[in-house]
Amino acid sequence: MNIFLHELKAYRKSTVIWTLSLSALIVFFLSMFPGLTQDADQFKKLLENYPETVRKALGVSIDSITSLLGFYSYGFTYVILCGSIQAMNLGTSILSKEVREKTADFLLTKPVARKQIVTAKLMAVIISLVMTNVIYMVIAVIAASTVSEKSFDFNTFLLISLSAFLIELMFVALGVLISVSVPKIKSVLPISLGTVFGFFILNMLGSVIGEKAIRYLTPFKYYETSYIIKHSSYEAAFIIIEIVFILAAIAASYVIYSKKDIHAV
Repeated sequence: MNIFLHELKAYRKSTVIWTLSLSALIVFFLSMFPGLTQDADQFKKLLENYPETVRKALGVSIDSITSLLGFYSYGFTYVILCGSIQAMNLGTSILSKEVREKTADFLLTKPVARKQIVTAKLMAVIISLVMTNVIYMVIAVIAASTVSEKSFDFNTFLLISLSAFLIELMFVALGVLISVSVPKIKSVLPISLGTVFGFFILNMLGSVIGEKAIRYLTPFKYYETSYIIKHSSYEAAFIIIEIVFILAAIAASYVIYSKKDIHAV
């Protein structure tokens, strides 16, 4: 029994749906860019009428919103939000669904170690996210090249786009840890939505009050597009923190799942 292929097949439908949804979302946002550039000054004046706290909460920068990268960064905020929900759903469900669907007893009686089960399921989730992000990035690049009359920094565009995958990995790790820590998860969606939106609201709060410490508490702050546009790179400190968090969460998940008493029926 190839657990990896079985899981990959099980996620096929949701992967296609999420990929199409994320791609359609960014195409919709970028399709508005040509109209915005034609009335750039009026659009800026319109944004100036909004309170600064509202602009910060929404991630809108008047100075860069009329550039392709600036406008893409604004729409990309919601792409990350949706992608994080997908990642959290996958991470939380890969192990908890066996208990919820009462198939854990069948799986665990097979001649395969629990660590192998976790590894196979985790790899299937990562491959699903890789496929989603690769297709998304290709479509985003095509859409951006189509709507922009001026050239833009292609490398910076890719760095911004890739940050979605890096954030999603953190939510996968967190989801897996939750799935092995909670005795029985009846429904994945409330946990996924609650967790992701909780961090997203914390991200908005941090933007409004300007509290730097909040950056360390929410994954949405780890890869700020304003920094990426300015420096064409990521902040090394947050990459290190992410690596440490992911390794710690996954390691803890292996240990907990290996020793956990699982009652399927």
